[in-house]
Amino acid sequence: MARPTKVTISKGKSSATKVHPWRLCPPGEHWKKTHPLRVPPSKKNPAGSLTSRGGHCHGNPSHKDSIYPVEIAEIANQNFSKLDGLPTPNALGFSKGNAYDKLIRGWTKYWNEVFNTKEPLDPDLVKALIASESGFNAEAVAKVGKTKNRAHGLMQVTDKTQKILGDPKGELKDQLVHVDQEDLNDPNLNICAGIRWLFRKKQIADSEAGREISWLEAIQKYKAEKKGNKLINRVVDYYKKLKEKSK
Repeated sequence: MARPTKVTISKGKSSATKVHPWRLCPPGEHWKKTHPLRVPPSKKNPAGSLTSRGGHCHGNPSHKDSIYPVEIAEIANQNFSKLDGLPTPNALGFSKGNAYDKLIRGWTKYWNEVFNTKEPLDPDLVKALIASESGFNAEAVAKVGKTKNRAHGLMQVTDKTQKILGDPKGELKDQLVHVDQEDLNDPNLNICAGIRWLFRKKQIADSEAGREISWLEAIQKYKAEKKGNKLINRVVDYYKKLKEKSK
């Protein structure tokens, strides 16, 4: 997998390097929204007071590039409505089959541009994966085998994966996504985290194969299933339907 693409932008009189132009903060910092701020007592103000601090960038304890729910929401709100293109508007027989196209389009574009792989991830393939994982049910929860590990939301991100994505001392060297289990019921946060994990699974599979594998092979790793499994075939079937509709 290619290294993340970094974009240098101007910010006031200084220059800051961002992993992506949609990001609100440079690497090593995350966005904190406007919040109440208690001003301590002083001689001029013995009782103290309550004010607010505007949205600002704040340093990450790990110094790694991390993205948190507040910034994930801001990125989607500020940028996704301006985008067009894939995924194909085909509900695939589900009542909410087109409800998350904007989020799929936006986060696929974001992670494609961050990692800059030779073969970009197709938003239609992400949509087909979501159809096979949850049927576009944002509140879907499933047990993983006989363990206590559960899979959540649209892309069925597991408890184990959620912890890996946000662990600064874990297997991710950078591009961490900090979400908790409850966050995974939010379609925006779930898709952001799920696509990030799909890129990670591709990175692992590329290393194991000694070559850059296809995205369908990466999805087999994402699902932890062998080639030819019925659920993989469902992804392929949904993908074909999307491509047929887009012609």
